[in-house]
Amino acid sequence: MTEQAPTSDQAPAQDIPLPASPLAIPDYRRFWLARCSSVFATSGMVVVLGYQLYDLARGTYGMSIRAAALQLGLLGLVQFLPQILFAPVAGVVADRFDRRNVCAIFTAIDVLVALALAVLTLCNALTLFALFALAATHGMVRTFIGPAQSSIAPNVVPAALMPRAVAISAMAWQTGSVAGPALAGVLFGLDHALPYAMAAGLLLFATISLARIRRVPPPPGNAHAHPLRQMSEGMVYVWRDRFLFGCVTLDLFAVLLGGATALLPVYARDILTWNGHAVGAYGLGVMRAMPSLGAAAVGLIIARRPIERDVGARMLLAVAAFGLATVGFGLSRNFALSLGFLAALGAADMVSVFIRNTLVQLHTPDAVRGRVSAISGLAISASNELGEMESGVAAALFGATGAVLFGGIGAVVVTVAWTLAFPELRRVRSFSTTYADPG
Repeated sequence: MTEQAPTSDQAPAQDIPLPASPLAIPDYRRFWLARCSSVFATSGMVVVLGYQLYDLARGTYGMSIRAAALQLGLLGLVQFLPQILFAPVAGVVADRFDRRNVCAIFTAIDVLVALALAVLTLCNALTLFALFALAATHGMVRTFIGPAQSSIAPNVVPAALMPRAVAISAMAWQTGSVAGPALAGVLFGLDHALPYAMAAGLLLFATISLARIRRVPPPPGNAHAHPLRQMSEGMVYVWRDRFLFGCVTLDLFAVLLGGATALLPVYARDILTWNGHAVGAYGLGVMRAMPSLGAAAVGLIIARRPIERDVGARMLLAVAAFGLATVGFGLSRNFALSLGFLAALGAADMVSVFIRNTLVQLHTPDAVRGRVSAISGLAISASNELGEMESGVAAALFGATGAVLFGGIGAVVVTVAWTLAFPELRRVRSFSTTYADPG
């Protein structure tokens, strides 16, 4: 079948000039600020959560390195299970209700999660059960935020500015991911409850920013359709569209295998050293920030000069580079060199994410965009959270280094396999291409 070229849902009239930047659009600016602050908050919160869990397992519960590493894998699993349950529902919610309100309501729930973590930490009442329960709640919240948030930008930004809008949005994500873990590590060293208090304040700001965006009504016809039929329509749409299916599953399997970040607490506490001492929580914050620092640097370049040619081939090469950088990190025992590999890993991932997100958003009609975004978000979450589970189990079996090497090599193998299995991906030349499925 042949898909039509992407068209704008909010295309401007011919006599209305386009703004120079998406940030000149007030609603996009509010969306960008909300995204930046929420990523800043949650990325720092998740880093501290993982370190606290690993330290609690090793210290209070007296677990071995491998047993504590398995707890990190279980942490990823408990964040992913709610997403399996709620992702189809979240996609329907994003297509049936005002997407701005959906994001604001669930971001407010995340404020409560951060406050609960702050109070439990301050009272020295954290247990493994409490950490797992709050992590699961956070996973559920992000499941509902993701599809609605991904669908807002195409509703407030003209199609001609979407590649630049995606790049700026990704840069916001990466900027928050750089500063969030780094600052959270510093605050954790001062007082263990401070990172969670900071996260609660930033998430409250994000909630207010989202509420100020103009109303984003659901696409016509979705409000009265049967929810179960809408769920199946979204899944069938992705399954039948080989281009979308290839994009979604490429990220799923590559990052599922290549996720080294889940094991960073192991490297920080028991493997990497600086001046003869373990790099600890401060080192963990720096390590978690490095992939985002590399990605932010690339994001700045893309925001100024977006990738426009041979986008499919570049996406595949970026995923392969991600796998090779993961292998380099796994082999390194020098802290500075390890930081360099993590930055390279993030830079490669940024190229892949930018191209894939732009293609998926422009390739999907607005009527099913929420559901397709939910499926794409589920794949991303599966690659992240299940990747953490895979890394934890592999570390328990082969050690942390063996797990990272296995994942990096696996990501390269997946890239080669998808290049052969989905020629549609490597044939894409630009974002305005009419995509054809030869089958």
